Amino acid sequence: MKAGVLTVSDGVSDGTREDESGELLGSLLAGEGYEVERRVVPDEREAIAEAIAELAEDSAVVLTTGGTGLGPRDVTPEATGEVLERPAPGIAEALRADSLTKTPHALLSRGLAGVRGRALVVNLPGSPGGCRDGFEVLRPALAHAVSLLAGEPTAHRQT
Repeated sequence: MKAGVLTVSDGVSDGTREDESGELLGSLLAGEGYEVERRVVPDEREAIAEAIAELAEDSAVVLTTGGTGLGPRDVTPEATGEVLERPAPGIAEALRADSLTKTPHALLSRGLAGVRGRALVVNLPGSPGGCRDGFEVLRPALAHAVSLLAGEPTAHRQT
């Protein structure tokens, strides 16, 4: 099963920063059995939306890292909103609630989650710690979400 990781960062895109968060997410997804495709784009709304849409074509899960704050170039939620077909607000709410137990800065996160095609798309923060913590919140429900999106029988839905 495939997963996409999209790092949104001017610094990583221009080669002045290491992609620690993208590497971490790729490793965490690989540990769950996913074949991971990673991409990097600058903080540009059109580039972000295009990359999410492309990754969602072949992936069961697309995780983004970066661009979810209040900075003037933080446009990942807006770009994500352009390509989502159905929202999954409970995921974003759970990520913020968990993060709020660790830092008051969680109040500033604007990340979204939802569905494009058969892919679950989730915005995560740009920090490795925020990505690690967010993935731990998402992980227990990830396999079930992927099964539901694939139309597979689950305990709640029989074929």
